[in-house]
Amino acid sequence: MAVPGFLARSRIVAPPGWTRWLVPPAALSIHLSIGQAYAWSVFKTPLEKTLGLSGTQSGLPFQLGIVMLGLSAAFGGTLVEKNGPRWAMTVATVCFSTGFLLAALGVATGQFWLVVAGYGGVGGIGLGIGYISPVSTLIKWFPDRPGMATGIAIMGFGGGALIASPWSSAMLGSSPTTGDIATAFLIHGIVYAVFMTMGVLIVRVPADDWRPAGAVKQAAAKPMISTANVSAANALKTPQFWCLWIVLCLNVTAGIGILEKAAPMITDFFKGTSAPVGAASAAGFVALLSLTNMLGRFVWSSASDLVGRKNIYRFYLGVGALLYLVIALTTNASKLVFVLCAMLILSFYGGGFSTLPAYLKDLFGTYQVGAIHGRLLTAWSAAGVLGPLIVDGIADSQKAAGKTGPDLYQLSFWIMIGLLVVGFVANECVRPVKEKFHEPAGAAAVGSEA
Repeated sequence: MAVPGFLARSRIVAPPGWTRWLVPPAALSIHLSIGQAYAWSVFKTPLEKTLGLSGTQSGLPFQLGIVMLGLSAAFGGTLVEKNGPRWAMTVATVCFSTGFLLAALGVATGQFWLVVAGYGGVGGIGLGIGYISPVSTLIKWFPDRPGMATGIAIMGFGGGALIASPWSSAMLGSSPTTGDIATAFLIHGIVYAVFMTMGVLIVRVPADDWRPAGAVKQAAAKPMISTANVSAANALKTPQFWCLWIVLCLNVTAGIGILEKAAPMITDFFKGTSAPVGAASAAGFVALLSLTNMLGRFVWSSASDLVGRKNIYRFYLGVGALLYLVIALTTNASKLVFVLCAMLILSFYGGGFSTLPAYLKDLFGTYQVGAIHGRLLTAWSAAGVLGPLIVDGIADSQKAAGKTGPDLYQLSFWIMIGLLVVGFVANECVRPVKEKFHEPAGAAAVGSEA
């Protein structure tokens, strides 16, 4: 695949003395933008009221977006490795912004399918390519601190809704019409295109012989950290890949079930109590979850550099199950307990994403880590369907049965507990990759598909 000169990897090799600390801001410009997906719940109720949709229907653009994220990351991972981050960031910018413009047209014309196809389909491709575009580059720039580096960038994806949620709510107002929603989508598309272009212009890749100042070549002192490399094709043949696929899928399902329906969930949960939650407070809850999602991506991923990836995933999955248990048992007795548990669950959800690239680097090396990461994100696609399907589907069926409040979600929470326990067991099964899957010594850091 021919890449125009301006976008080619060879054009963005950093000159001597270029600081690697410019790469995280470049990555953040992409991830803060595409992280808007986490604020989709702000659009759900307005779309349902203006277009006559059910909760399940209004979740379709988000669900398709997450599916396309995983699929485009899986199929585009090798191209991202080959063509470089500037090409990938440009593709992400065009697709993500175009998705908003198509969604605006869909709302304006009353064609919800166009919202789904635009935001979910085209925009979802931008999500996937944009998500993986800086990851391999960051690991190469920060071989000494991979968890911290990927945590900095990927926290932007979690923090995108922290910006988008109040911004979108302000544009929609208290009683938005189709014109207000269409205008909001249009403005989002234009602003994000400009912001993401900044990252396209800044990003660089290190020269082949570059090493961090003062770096010392390390041996594999820990059993779960390998100095060998595994190709993307061989990674698919290992049980480690599929164990991590299960871990990611179930951890994401548990988090996305809350996140996708956050605003209506907290409103439903405390409706009829002495402290009901209004639209503005619900939007604030979405922003609060985004904050913990964002901080968890940096804090927990950085902690994994110290305690190890396997241990940190034990924490995400085990404590996450206990937190869901607390919510299920206390129901709406305490708003503080509900909010704190949801915040921690979302911090583990975010931490799981940002720790994953470093986990893959430990197991499979840096050779084709971006392509391996892209393939593993198909687990996110599955979770993007599974999480909302469980929560939205059960809530709709319970509502049809005449139930209200916490009863709309209780069964969903018990299911999430079971899924997290299964994920915990899958993480326990992860072992070092056997030598038969390793590439010969001296394999290039960036290679073509094996």
